[in-house]
Amino acid sequence: MTQDRREMFVDGKFRPVSTSDHISIIDPATEVTIGSIADSNEADVSRAVAAAQTALPGWKETSPQERAAYLRALADCYAERAEDMAALVTHQNGAVIKRSRRTNGTRPVAIYRYNAQLADTFEPESVLSPDDPSLVRREPLGVVGAIVPWNAPQSLLASKLGPALAAGCTVVVKPSPETSLDTFMLAEMLNEIGLPPGVVNVVTGGREAGTALVRHPGIDKVSFTGSTAAGRVIAATCGEMLKHVTAELGGKSAAVVLDDADLDVFAANLISTCLPNTGQVCYSCTRILAPRSRFAEVVDLVVETLGNAVIGDPKDPTSDFGPLVSEVQRQRVESYIQSAIAAGARSALGGGRPMGLPNGYYVEPTVLVDIRREMRVFREEIFGPVLVVVPFDDDADAVRMANDSSYGLGGSVFSKDISRATAVARQMETGSIAINGHDRSDAAPAHGYKDSGVGGDPGLAGYLQLKSISRPRS
Repeated sequence: MTQDRREMFVDGKFRPVSTSDHISIIDPATEVTIGSIADSNEADVSRAVAAAQTALPGWKETSPQERAAYLRALADCYAERAEDMAALVTHQNGAVIKRSRRTNGTRPVAIYRYNAQLADTFEPESVLSPDDPSLVRREPLGVVGAIVPWNAPQSLLASKLGPALAAGCTVVVKPSPETSLDTFMLAEMLNEIGLPPGVVNVVTGGREAGTALVRHPGIDKVSFTGSTAAGRVIAATCGEMLKHVTAELGGKSAAVVLDDADLDVFAANLISTCLPNTGQVCYSCTRILAPRSRFAEVVDLVVETLGNAVIGDPKDPTSDFGPLVSEVQRQRVESYIQSAIAAGARSALGGGRPMGLPNGYYVEPTVLVDIRREMRVFREEIFGPVLVVVPFDDDADAVRMANDSSYGLGGSVFSKDISRATAVARQMETGSIAINGHDRSDAAPAHGYKDSGVGGDPGLAGYLQLKSISRPRS
């Protein structure tokens, strides 16, 4: 059954858009059209921003504890529909359901609850110091434009919406064209919990809608997650207009396997660390750096682990890898593999399309060796199930190799010696590093280095502005 949602969510209601233009949504596992959304224009964006501006004064006046109550209600409502939400996202982007149940099911619930806790303890005003009676006020930035990608849409939206609402901001959400139907489900939840109209608005569409949102003078902050190329344009526009911006961008992260690493632990974490969501995650550690003394052993382990992984229907809970999000993305990934082979790399595993899956945008998990550091597959973000495994001589060489990148978003270090692994992590030029795994706390900041972003993941502070009120000492 198809879902045609050629509307927007503005001022608490689903309303018609001003254009007949629309974008089809295709199930990447079947190549069948499953719905469509409105390709909204500048006028539609302006209506959504106006609703957020109108709602802002009233929402700012609510207490942090009242905002916390709304966030908890949203978390509870979301938890009841988490399975439906995860299934809907998988239907749109091809993420395997066992991952989608976490990134689009349980994790958004946890993020909303965490931000509710922050709101509960938030103090909008404080005295500067015991010796200085000046006041420091923390006030909402205003109207936030939240632009969300397709790969983990609900987790990433929650990481923007949660702190923005807790801070007292109103929001206009522009989801990715590939995953917009799930945002309408979230909008239904917002009405169920009685969130005041206009506090959160949703406008769908492609580049025109995104550009209009970024450039709208009524938007006080843009929070964007997506490609580095798009992030540069957005950051430049925000700089020109002197508005706040957070941009979490691409990555080419490294998994450093030290010579004392427990390879069983590495194998157990390989897919979730290096190729989550079939490699379509910006922090994927798609460069595996292995000690020369154990290089063949690591390559064999990676090939065996991925060779035993299940590639198939993303709705099947046994699947480890699903399709890529689109035919365009599959062609991009295949071109990287072909260019690497032409440049002298060797495929230790994969490199083609899997047998038995005639429909869907599938690419085999691929392991490339005989890699030179100037190759595109070593340096550029591929966004697909492609790993390069490269040898290093010692810890210092591993750090140099990990840092030989224009990106700096994620990373991991595997070692039995946590102190040693931490020492290596301290030297890596990247914003978020995990030891012997991939998980990080929702409370931990994540700031991209170099081409991986600007502003990082600021939490509540990123949606507040400071005001100082100097008062005479008594």
